[in-house]
Formats: sequence, C-alpha cells, structure tokens
Amino acid sequence: LSLCNKNLEYLNSYDGNNAKDYLLAKVCYAAKHEGESITQNHGKYQLSYPGSQICTMLARSFADIGDIVRGRDLYLGDNRKDREQKQKLQENLNKIFNDIKKNNQSKLGRLSLDQIREYWWELNRETVWKALTCDAGQNDKYFRKTCNYEGTWSHANYKCRCKKNDGKNETDQVPTYFDYVPQYLR
Repeated sequence: LSLCNKNLEYLNSYDGNNAKDYLLAKVCYAAKHEGESITQNHGKYQLSYPGSQICTMLARSFADIGDIVRGRDLYLGDNRKDREQKQKLQENLNKIFNDIKKNNQSKLGRLSLDQIREYWWELNRETVWKALTCDAGQNDKYFRKTCNYEGTWSHANYKCRCKKNDGKNETDQVPTYFDYVPQYLR
C-alpha cells in the first residue's frame, strides 16, 4: 500500500469533527505528495519506459486515489501488513463517510454509503487533481487532446490541466476520466 495511500494511512487519527473538511485535507495532502513523488522520479522511470508522459502517470495515480476513496480499490496488498493497513484505511473511510452522512442528513440521508463516497469524489475530484498536479511542469501536457474549449479540442498543456470554460485563465479542469474506468481495465 505504498502508492497513493502512503499519507492516507494517517486517517486513523480521525476524531469525528469536521468530517468532510478533514477528509478533503487528508486526500489532498496524500495526492500532493504522490504527485511530488511521481514528478521527482519521472526521469528514472523514463530510462526503462521511454516516452512515458508525466500527465498520464499522474492520471493513473489519480484514478487509484479515486478507487481508494470510493472503496473500489482491487489491490489486496503484497503481504499481511499491507492487507491490514488497507482494511484499517477502509474502516476509517467508512467511519468518516458515515459521519458526513450524519452531519448532512437532510441532503444525504437517503443515500447509501457507496453513493455518498461517489458523491464526495465527484464533488472534490477537481480539487484532488489540482493537489496531485501541483508539481507538474508548466508545459506538461496530457497524451491526447481532452480539453474542449469553445468546441475546439486541445491538450491539457499547463500542469496537466485544462482551461476553465468560464472565460478566466484558470486551468483546473480534470483532463482525464481514468477514475471512471474500472481498475482491471486500466
């Protein structure tokens, strides 16, 4: 469990206060450190796999983070310790999502825990993507055109991000949907 939940393992210190803010902060912290690690080690990876693009690597990691948050991660771990950490992490995530549901009963009361996890991810995926791509280079771009700006397809060519469609120069749209592709197909 050393990939994206390296910093998520500390969710076990959760005490029930500010569930949604706590979870977003922890997931973004883990994503930021994951992005730093990928960016710093990309050169070494290039030696074995020439042509691998940083944005694609970040997108795959982003999808893994989404799987963990939504409880869909298929990776069981390489050993007993990994499996125990994963189980503890999922127990803590379930507790946090139950608290989010309890604190937002009028809005989320009818939803299952899986639906709430999905809802949380959809609501926060853009913020997690921004955290993950903080250390991406100014000219790093996604491997294919995924941004649709005024009907024209273009590359996510600034820190692996697409330009917003609201007329501002901000670049924070997520250019990937790997997080919606089942893990066994990626």
